[in-house]
Amino acid sequence: MTTRQRTLQKSAAAAIIALAATGSALGGPAPAQAAVPKVATRWSSLMYRSLTHDVQLKGLRTTLAGQQAAVRKGTAEVAAAEKAQRGARVTLADATSTNTRAQSRYTKARKALTAAKQSLTTASKRKPRSTVVVGRANRAVVAATKTATAQKALAQKAATALAAAGKASRGAAARVEQANAAVESGRAAVSKSQKAIAALPAAATLAGQAASLSDDMVAQVRPAFRTTDTTKVYGVTVHRAISYTLKRMIDDARADGVQISGGGFRTKERQIQLRTINGCPDVWTAPASSCRVPTAIPGRSLHEIGLAVDISSGGRTISSKTAAFTWLKANAREYGFVNLPSEAWHWSVTGG
Repeated sequence: MTTRQRTLQKSAAAAIIALAATGSALGGPAPAQAAVPKVATRWSSLMYRSLTHDVQLKGLRTTLAGQQAAVRKGTAEVAAAEKAQRGARVTLADATSTNTRAQSRYTKARKALTAAKQSLTTASKRKPRSTVVVGRANRAVVAATKTATAQKALAQKAATALAAAGKASRGAAARVEQANAAVESGRAAVSKSQKAIAALPAAATLAGQAASLSDDMVAQVRPAFRTTDTTKVYGVTVHRAISYTLKRMIDDARADGVQISGGGFRTKERQIQLRTINGCPDVWTAPASSCRVPTAIPGRSLHEIGLAVDISSGGRTISSKTAAFTWLKANAREYGFVNLPSEAWHWSVTGG
């Protein structure tokens, strides 16, 4: 894993930065009075998703792997539950058979006892009364009573075993049902994650969509702009819509061994001063190229709405021959910044 990738993961995982349109570069809430145009919020959201794409994808894949492992485990649990259910069914069948036999024997024993008692009654009433016959009938009743008592105990034991086997069988069936439900739920989650991965746009696609909104963002931000729409990123004041992307760009450049900073927002009054300082023939009408240092006409500079940064490195404004410029030329578009060809140091959302 590269240093830049580690920086990306730490940045996204720690959630240090809120979406630029809704919070400052340091994670603070946007002032209530700062009404950021929807197109700026959309641009910011697209760039955030683009810059955190790899982390999002890794997170989805990690989630998917966990879900797939859970499905495999659940499938094994279903197999184990079904095996236990088969065993419970065998036990229930045996208990049912045993109970049927026990209840049958108990019924026969009760009938035999009833018959023995009837024989005793008959022998006792017969005239002349035979002591031998009565004694034999008494012994038969005692024996039948003993047998009936024993069969009753066996029948009760069999009935208890049957009830337990039935409960165990129902429990096994419930566990099979629960295990199957868990697997189905897991498979649904796997499918959802797979669809989310398939639907995740490429980082370049998201950045391209943001770039297509840049001109509209400038057009809508300018008339609605207030200084409360700005925030500081490592001391650079910019519109909060680009605060996250600027912070990421500075962090990633640093991770690659390139230090960048710069000047962002400036007031219209300061723009007028710079036009004078930079020797523009006319503050309000002369083209930027006519100044000793190219300087936009007041009211047209993206600095005045915090959507441009004049990049410096090591405390000095960069030129096209610096390492910082080389890095920016290769990477800045990933962060939504485009260079104004006539000014190596000037980077903005439109290149203007």
